[in-house]
Amino acid sequence: MIRVIIHTVCYLFLLGMPGILFAQGEATQAPNFDEHIKPIFKQHCLKCHGDDKQEADLNLQGYGSLLRGGSSGKVVEAGRSSQSVLFQAITEPDDDLRMPPNSSPIDQTKIELIRKWIDGGLLETSASKSMVKSRDLTFNPDENVSGKPVGEPAMPVDLPLVHKPKLTRPFPVLAMDVSPFAPLAAIADQNQVRLVQTETEQELGRLDFPEGEPHVIRFSHNGAVLMVAGGRPVESGQVVLFDVVSGTRLAEVGDEIDAVLAADLSPDQRFVALGGSGRVVKVYSTVDGELLYKLTKHTEWITAIAFSPDGQKLATADRAGGIHLWDANSGGILLNLGEHKEAVRALDWRGDSRLLASAGEDGRLIWWDTVDGFPAINKANAHPPQRPPGTYGIIPNGVLAARFDSEGRLVTSGRDQTVRVWDVDGNEIKKFKLEAGIPLSNAIINQGKTVIIGDSAGNLQFNKL
Repeated sequence: MIRVIIHTVCYLFLLGMPGILFAQGEATQAPNFDEHIKPIFKQHCLKCHGDDKQEADLNLQGYGSLLRGGSSGKVVEAGRSSQSVLFQAITEPDDDLRMPPNSSPIDQTKIELIRKWIDGGLLETSASKSMVKSRDLTFNPDENVSGKPVGEPAMPVDLPLVHKPKLTRPFPVLAMDVSPFAPLAAIADQNQVRLVQTETEQELGRLDFPEGEPHVIRFSHNGAVLMVAGGRPVESGQVVLFDVVSGTRLAEVGDEIDAVLAADLSPDQRFVALGGSGRVVKVYSTVDGELLYKLTKHTEWITAIAFSPDGQKLATADRAGGIHLWDANSGGILLNLGEHKEAVRALDWRGDSRLLASAGEDGRLIWWDTVDGFPAINKANAHPPQRPPGTYGIIPNGVLAARFDSEGRLVTSGRDQTVRVWDVDGNEIKKFKLEAGIPLSNAIINQGKTVIIGDSAGNLQFNKL
């Protein structure tokens, strides 16, 4: 598709833009076709793609003909610049494919203008309405309290003694989770899971996980069961369910030949979904361990799995950036969510099962509207890295973790050594910078008053919101 557009979209230098002013990289008004986009085409494109001549059946002279596209289909997708062929052509990293041809890349400020026009809904004039569908994404925190237990929430009591292994260096906090109703956190450690009282920050005990490294830790929706998934690389993998109060093993699910990298427990505790390097998602019954169905659509390692809080949907993601949404009961495909360009590191559902957050190594953080699969909030560079003096090349800006709290806020961790907290509209409201190490996991605890962070050096940090 990129090769086609190189021959169908003409020489876009994006110089001499009228009618729009910039202050610190931001436009003072929403860009529209008549005032800001059409002059570019008139100066550089209409000889080949105007009313008199339409190479590849593409006419850029009129707003309607632009929306129709050419012989290869549409060139702009309202609200989704990353999926628009026009935008892909001017941001293509390959010098031989990028527009304009045989030239330096377009100035980043001008690229940002094109992006805003597309993401803003392809306005024709300043009085036009956006072509992006209006969405009501209002969050009601009360909907997030399903599964609340009767009486006191589950807390560990008289856990069995567990031998603490000697380590040459601290084990990185690859995974963690917090109880939805009790002041309790479960933290990954080598062959073990630490249980920490979040109000006192004291360790209460440990659970043995001789299967190997815990890669995923999840409390059940009522906080009474703890799921731990992981294993030994290129050797074995399994999912284990623990009783939170006693530490007793309730079930062991799966028998993988490699470590389980992604897993989740359904809200009703009847299903466990798991995946890893085998590129297949397997869904098991927790009652008898029977394999119920497999999901084989992914082409890369499975990196994240999440059941929706209402138990109706299952989201899965892979190392190539693919995300699929399934019917949790039948395994039928519902939606393909295409936006990430690199590995997806985290998936998490908002408590009302409407929005799904995804975080990736490409730096993107996305809030998906799972009604139709539209990226309702899309941050292309959520954790922008700072370039150290004297360094060159690409600086990693991956987003490594993302978790919602009961109020619909999202907390994320990035390779920029920063943990950020976002409100329900996707606005950053707080950030915490680590002096050393990379934050690998996080959660909001203590009735939304504290952020707990686990890093690559095995440290836990408690930060007040």
